[in-house]
Amino acid sequence: VAANMVRIASDVGQRVHDAAQPILWIRGVIASLVLLIFAGLVASGFATRLEVDHLTWVEFIQVLEAGMNDVVLIGAGVFFLFSFESRIKRRRAMEALDELRALAHVVDMHQLTKDPRISCGKVHPAVPDDDPVMALDDLARYLDYCSEMLSLIGKLAALYLQRFDDSVVLSAVNEIESLTTGLSRKIWQKLMILYAER
Repeated sequence: VAANMVRIASDVGQRVHDAAQPILWIRGVIASLVLLIFAGLVASGFATRLEVDHLTWVEFIQVLEAGMNDVVLIGAGVFFLFSFESRIKRRRAMEALDELRALAHVVDMHQLTKDPRISCGKVHPAVPDDDPVMALDDLARYLDYCSEMLSLIGKLAALYLQRFDDSVVLSAVNEIESLTTGLSRKIWQKLMILYAER
């Protein structure tokens, strides 16, 4: 599990760097589409020759309403295009954060069977398994390492906010930090029992 965390941690720096970099092909497509829309508006303005002096108020209001609808629709389209890049970056960050969340659960799952009362000989395992009972010092070290790994997972998640400001990513990072803090608290309760039994 620790080796897997090291592999993920070595990728975090590159992923955070990539999140800060613009996706050039998307920006090129956006610029091309905005230029095409603008050129289309100019061309349609020249193609439509209205005689303004023969325009009635009703016709003027109809033309104005159609123009405002076009501006609103074009504005919505441009907004969608500009938000497309951040949605791609958000999806990538969320996939990486899901990987960290899963890793935190794996750390928690591995230490669930490590009961300090069993190592002290006070309680026998409910279901005998093939795992040998850990010595007190080894169990204390093991639980301490699990707690440190959870802390590092929370810090790795926080790195995604360093150069990518997004409310959805912020919420996911806060959730991971709360998760790792809660799991670490459970481990420290085991450590307190272990030290009390010594």
